[in-house]
Amino acid sequence: MKKAFLIGTVVLAVAAGLMAQDYKGKARQGGTIEDEQGAPIDGVTVKLFSLKAQQGIEVKSDKGGRWIAAWIRGGAWRVDFTKMGYAPQSVTLDVKEGGKNPDVKVVMIKVEGLAMTDDIKAILTKGNDAFDQKKYDEARVLYEEILTKQPDAYPIYLNIGNCYFAMEKYDQAEENYKKVLEKDPKHVEATIAVGNCYSNRGDAAAALEWYGKIEVDKIDDPIVLYNMGISYYGNGKYEDALKFFTKAVEKQKDSPDALFQMGLTYLNLQKTAEALATFEDYLKIDGESPRADQVRGFIEYLKKK
Repeated sequence: MKKAFLIGTVVLAVAAGLMAQDYKGKARQGGTIEDEQGAPIDGVTVKLFSLKAQQGIEVKSDKGGRWIAAWIRGGAWRVDFTKMGYAPQSVTLDVKEGGKNPDVKVVMIKVEGLAMTDDIKAILTKGNDAFDQKKYDEARVLYEEILTKQPDAYPIYLNIGNCYFAMEKYDQAEENYKKVLEKDPKHVEATIAVGNCYSNRGDAAAALEWYGKIEVDKIDDPIVLYNMGISYYGNGKYEDALKFFTKAVEKQKDSPDALFQMGLTYLNLQKTAEALATFEDYLKIDGESPRADQVRGFIEYLKKK
């Protein structure tokens, strides 16, 4: 199986209540939700799902658009944001149990004519549960049922595309992602998703062409930023890779992977001072791993230059 990029896939979510307690930990994660004009959105359902525990919790945004999830475990979490009348959004976060996790800023776009009835919410719940259980064909059928009931609900095509992508059916996934782009040509998640389809089919040039449509400032998910940086780095486009690694570190300052790759990128660009500073920052958060020994070797080499 080819390795798929971790992207900020959009998976619609509705109220599911408090699940089992394996997601519990010492971490705290929060953020803000705004509309396109920068106004806070209250009453947004924020569903946090631990990819390791396969469980999670749900909270709501307040009048200031803020939300907080406390006492959760570290690791990778998918966070889905939904509210009637808005296109859903989703991010994947690497939550740390030690130290403060940076706030997540999400912008939700108003969608005309998209209202979720109780009937549609029930189908969404079943679809999301099936997707989380890796029953992708079952989830796809449920999502398609929503479109038969409400053809204007075009964000659902992202869900369908995600099902095909998970099954490595990249042509069908791309077809559905592009249906979202027909309605919203600047949709960041759908654009990244099409690029990922090309990447997983081994067409790096086409993947980079799609990634190049996205302004780095439009992406807030540090994992998405990191993976896009890796794509550019692997194709020798170091200046482009640096933009994404730098933004990833800005969003998650204690990410050893992003810091390490940023340091390597500076090395390839022959920016000695910047590489040295980055590797020294790396050792502040990881001084014990085998990679830390490698970083010390880089620092010793750079100081001799």
